[in-house]
Amino acid sequence: MTFRWSHIPFINYNFKIMTDSQNVQNPSEEPKKVRYSDEELEEFRTIINDMLEKARAEYDTLRKVVMHNGTNDIEDTTPSFKTVEDDGAMQLSKEEASLHAQRQYKFIQNLEAALVRIENKTYGICRVTGKLIPKERLRLVPHATLTVEAKEMLAKGKIK
Repeated sequence: MTFRWSHIPFINYNFKIMTDSQNVQNPSEEPKKVRYSDEELEEFRTIINDMLEKARAEYDTLRKVVMHNGTNDIEDTTPSFKTVEDDGAMQLSKEEASLHAQRQYKFIQNLEAALVRIENKTYGICRVTGKLIPKERLRLVPHATLTVEAKEMLAKGKIK
């Protein structure tokens, strides 16, 4: 078998060498923002602290429902002849309150983690893509750590 140059694909090495002055970004283009400013972070801190206050109050209420301690309500004086339906409904209500309290506790932890990211000045940066999460998304979901793009990639299984 003989070697033929015609079987090798042609590679075009015709590229332009740029000097440093030519490699600078176009001055009319704004540089990409890498993180939110301190003023913007303070705005987010206020939003998160407000949400955190409400979430803690709701969590405390749910805990009281589940624990049912320290109250002097009619539960102390309810008749002892409860029907099975009454007892089951009350048990279901406590289970629902317990599940909601667990979700609320996780939400509180996520908000507290967002405050730590604000302190570290890493708040609002997607943990997958490294891009800034849009302000609109952070105002609605202040504990978000992913851009919508990254969340969709996770959902499709493109990244883990």
